[in-house]
Amino acid sequence: MAEKDSTAQQTALCDPDVRLMLEVRDGSASAFEELVLRYQSRIIAVLEHLVGNRDQAEDLAQEVFLRVYRARHTYEPSAKFATWLFRIVNNVAMNALRSRARRREQTVPFRPGDSQHFEALDDAIQVPSGQIPARRLDKLEMREVVRLAMESLNERQRMAVLLCKFEGMSYADIAAAMKLSPKAVKSLLSRARTKLREILEPYLQSGQMPPLVGSPPAVVSESGEQRAETAGEDNSPPESDDR
Repeated sequence: MAEKDSTAQQTALCDPDVRLMLEVRDGSASAFEELVLRYQSRIIAVLEHLVGNRDQAEDLAQEVFLRVYRARHTYEPSAKFATWLFRIVNNVAMNALRSRARRREQTVPFRPGDSQHFEALDDAIQVPSGQIPARRLDKLEMREVVRLAMESLNERQRMAVLLCKFEGMSYADIAAAMKLSPKAVKSLLSRARTKLREILEPYLQSGQMPPLVGSPPAVVSESGEQRAETAGEDNSPPESDDR
């Protein structure tokens, strides 16, 4: 086990962002600023897709970096920096969604031009090319349709898709970030893609718009049970939940 941990640490140390975080641990303010510059826009984009509100996403991103800074003295390079960082992003996002579900707030909807990242979902949807209509699709309308399709996913499915498509993470890295097994991540992505295709294929074939989402989705576990845990540092679901 010790040899395995040592190998993982050696691999992590090859990551330039891990080396920056080690400098942060040693008290370098400039290294922390560099990490913020490298990851801030990426984190905000993921959070915006999850919470549906740019202002809240920016606030949550600040909370993420605050947690990173507070954890600097105990940081250990046991994984890629991005994996460790997006585990914090996942915890912050899930806590925010649970808190909002308890307050029963209405989601502030995306404006069509809020995000430029919807095109990154093309591979996630994987609609056969023969089913794409000859008519020219309106980009703003398509973004709105994809937004509605993404809102049909539960939070864990959405996070898995975002980490896969926006961050290019492997199943293993997503599993580490979300504290799931790779098998559970594979299952999440498979069902997410199926759901996205079910919603998007009618639009691509005939222009049929998906149903509007009138309220934010409940925080639901993969087994279909509604969750309402108290927000904390880590309310991640158990790793064995891969259904």
